Amino acid sequence: MELNLAAMLDMAFQLLTFFILTFRPAPVEGQISLRMPPAQPVSPVKNAVQAGDNAANDDPVQGLNSLVISVVPNTAGGIGSMAIGEGLVATLTGLNDRLKAVLADQASPFDQVVIQVGSGLRYDALMGVVDVCTRQKLPNGQKLTKLSFVELPEGEAQP
Repeated sequence: MELNLAAMLDMAFQLLTFFILTFRPAPVEGQISLRMPPAQPVSPVKNAVQAGDNAANDDPVQGLNSLVISVVPNTAGGIGSMAIGEGLVATLTGLNDRLKAVLADQASPFDQVVIQVGSGLRYDALMGVVDVCTRQKLPNGQKLTKLSFVELPEGEAQP
């Protein structure tokens, strides 16, 4: 008995063609929707009042030695504007310079950074801000390692 390989090859190529033509790959996963956890206090609190003790307090970082960085996305998902506290910063280089100046001050009370991020910010843009923050040193010479994230309130178009 002899096997007809031509018929089997035809069937194999027909199946291969069918699967190639009907395959629909998933869309590119470039935009990742981030669900960020609420900020948790990781530094000492002022006046011995623990965060969360006052239910009327709507500011999650009040009483903590936190420096707040706000990042508002542009329409393309990149960095539209940034602010350290109330002062606007234009670029990541400007953010780096301003953080060095603020954290190098011996009287600086900050030992952690809270990054307020708009929900439309791309992951790579957020990682650029995180990279700048993690390169900083505190006045005691230690690296800044305490970072927290909160979502920027919807009503804030500009920091």
